[in-house]
Amino acid sequence: MKTILAPIDFSDVTDAVVKEAAALAKALNGRVILLTVLQPPVVMTEYAALLDNIAELTAAGERNASNQLEKIERELKAAAIPTETSQTAGSPIAHIIEEAKVREADYIVMGSHGHTALYDLLVGSTTHGVLLRARCPVVIVPAADSKRPANVRKERAAAAT
Repeated sequence: MKTILAPIDFSDVTDAVVKEAAALAKALNGRVILLTVLQPPVVMTEYAALLDNIAELTAAGERNASNQLEKIERELKAAAIPTETSQTAGSPIAHIIEEAKVREADYIVMGSHGHTALYDLLVGSTTHGVLLRARCPVVIVPAADSKRPANVRKERAAAAT
């Protein structure tokens, strides 16, 4: 049975990632591992009054992510796709690579948010980091066309005709 690791972050591209991972699992008689990696909140010392709420906010975020993972897991299992979930906190790239190694993933299916090169340069790209470090094929699901700049949408439409 093939293992498809699907890191998701509950952004706009999540539904497309889950759909692609499910299709791959069906085609390969595989299973889907849904992974979400929660990033700890960044704490600024000027906002020390808010520090009291950090644990509460973090716990609420973990519960919310867990509920969303369970919902997606139920939907995939209802479609007869073997599914497991995993939730952790920390650096997304490191955890995705480690989970792929531990689960012996045959594929990683993940989304691209369609940020600009400048954004990726300044902030970094999880997708790019995983591509550089993965030991298995990585399937990239692009962001929705509505999020792409108009000139890119036009070029894609022209290329399709």
